[in-house]
Amino acid sequence: MIADLQCVVLDCSGPMELAEFYRSILGGTLNQPDRRWSLNEDWATLHAPSGLVLAFQRVADHRPPLWPDPARPQQFHLDFGVTDLDEAQEQVLARGATVLDDGSEGRNWRTYADPAGHPFCLIRR
Repeated sequence: MIADLQCVVLDCSGPMELAEFYRSILGGTLNQPDRRWSLNEDWATLHAPSGLVLAFQRVADHRPPLWPDPARPQQFHLDFGVTDLDEAQEQVLARGATVLDDGSEGRNWRTYADPAGHPFCLIRR
């Protein structure tokens, strides 16, 4: 092993707003003191109960992905396991997500964009 994953960093125009969006889904602590990085208006973190750390970095000219447009690809996405897709969809939409693919073809997942445009999927456990 060469390294371990410290956190996943998402570029965005509003770090604290995006951190709050993901906290509303995952729970956890926003901007927990951590010697690995400093916190400021351009950087926010979420320490999830699972141990996962997400970081949010301000990019002045942030251009969100346009999934599935290859001209501005998704760059990465997050998968979240859920018990009930319909209930989970209601909850993420209420928090500011938008539907990218409603899974109408009978699949076990649906694809959304967070408020900054990053794709993520809800997957039936």
